[in-house]
Amino acid sequence: MIAHPMETGYRVGPNGINIPRDIIRRFACTYNGEEVFWADLHPAVSANPFLAFTLVAATSGTIEFAWTDDAGKTQTASAGITVR
Repeated sequence: MIAHPMETGYRVGPNGINIPRDIIRRFACTYNGEEVFWADLHPAVSANPFLAFTLVAATSGTIEFAWTDDAGKTQTASAGITVR
């Protein structure tokens, strides 16, 4: 789950003005530096989107996640995976 409000730009705020659009545009996952999954998201995606995908890890390494929103802000997360 990605914590993000995903504003479509169509909602009106308490002041009567549209809340500016701010959605996650791209999500990408790399494993040991190689991109293994990506998704381009659109305004119809809900707030705090949940993405699921399958990855087969043959060697130990680091899985990294990055998502970029309309404002150009990129957030990242990572985790180590140990294969025995």
